[in-house]
Amino acid sequence: MRKTLLFISIIFLSCNVGTANAQSVSNGYGSKTIVFNPNVKAPLNGAEKGMLTEVYGETLQKNVLDNPERLRSIKNILRNRVEILKMSHYPKDYKLLSQIPLFNKYNSSLKREVFSKSTFNSLKYNFDFYAKQTQVFRVDNTNYYIVIKSQHQN
Repeated sequence: MRKTLLFISIIFLSCNVGTANAQSVSNGYGSKTIVFNPNVKAPLNGAEKGMLTEVYGETLQKNVLDNPERLRSIKNILRNRVEILKMSHYPKDYKLLSQIPLFNKYNSSLKREVFSKSTFNSLKYNFDFYAKQTQVFRVDNTNYYIVIKSQHQN
């Protein structure tokens, strides 16, 4: 029970530490405008470009690189919104990574790989990156959790 509370506290804190990360403000129409962390202005690094190439293949230029808003949103996902946590004790009621379909719309040859924290490409999976609340998924048969922070965190 204590470890479960610790886990929930860590998730809560990681979601609320975000005043320096992406924040949201009301736009007066009932929805929120996303305010991005300044780190999304930096160019893609080699690892990020590799992740995008793996997912978008030959359509990368057209579907991402030529679309500044989409590129900025993806940089925000990669740099600020996806976190991988390792917990020694874990609740078993989170959806498993194996239950998330691959996002293979642009690359039909996309394959699941053995999980590695250092090479995990969150863009390969059809996560709901635009959900209103933070989401947590457990990597099958491990004590790793993938936390996807809401873009509306504040």
